Amino acid sequence: MRDTPDYARIVDELVQLLTVERAATDIYIGSPQKGGVGRVFGGQVIAQALQAAQASVTEGKSAHSLHAYFLRGGREGTPIEYRIERDFDGRSFSNRRVVASQENEDGTATPILNLTASFQTPEEGLEHLDSPMPKVEDPESLKPDMEVRRAMIDMMGDKVSDAQRALALRPRPIEMRTTDKLHWMNSERKEPRAHSWFKAASALPDDLALHRAVIAYASDYTLLGTSALPHGLSWMRGELVGASLDHTLWFHQDARADDWLLYATDSPWSGGGRGFNRGRIFNHEGKLVASAAQEGMVRRRIKKPAK
Repeated sequence: MRDTPDYARIVDELVQLLTVERAATDIYIGSPQKGGVGRVFGGQVIAQALQAAQASVTEGKSAHSLHAYFLRGGREGTPIEYRIERDFDGRSFSNRRVVASQENEDGTATPILNLTASFQTPEEGLEHLDSPMPKVEDPESLKPDMEVRRAMIDMMGDKVSDAQRALALRPRPIEMRTTDKLHWMNSERKEPRAHSWFKAASALPDDLALHRAVIAYASDYTLLGTSALPHGLSWMRGELVGASLDHTLWFHQDARADDWLLYATDSPWSGGGRGFNRGRIFNHEGKLVASAAQEGMVRRRIKKPAK
């Protein structure tokens, strides 16, 4: 019998992870993830950078878009510094630039991400929606992705190392339930579309800026993998090498990240060692609350011949 994870504690750790500390004027520090191994999750850096930018903006303005470039993979276990440039402050809009860096052993700093975020004072305007929510199964009728992941890991047996097993089955602060198959769930070629419900695995504080940061964090899940679906290949099976190159997110309206949100992703193109992916995020009432786009490096892993 497996122990039930303490998701309230795990989500509280996510809130702490996304709460950046002010070190000086327009300089913030993001803590490393507890027990993190290897490369920092890109969604974490985006969310912490957004939180730093949000902390520098006058109260009353909310983030409506962010554009980020991943420069290098960040190292787990090392804090990340976020430096802010206040490029514009108007009556309706404000703009911030953020450079995320990690300190090296010799004391120099290496940039790992650049992010630009735009903020707006809420106002009334023309409205339309030409992107209805796809008709998919409700999350309550679906198995949690972690159950599917555990069954696959058990089926793979000795093909999975202890380290890979521990990483794959580590409890996550974001619960996901998929209506079809993601790249790691099968090896058949399929159209480049996927639909997953997600939410924080426990209740979050009533802070809309934090909810935007959690949505930004979760928006880096599943997105790049959509471009692998037409090829029947998977990172989890060691068939691909990949990394996010950039990430864009638009917030259309406020949403709670601890309520179910549907992430509908598609990949209209891949080539040249890159894959382009888009995502639409809907709340349970069918309102489009955010949109995402990402290009990433996607390469088939070339296995070295045995000596």
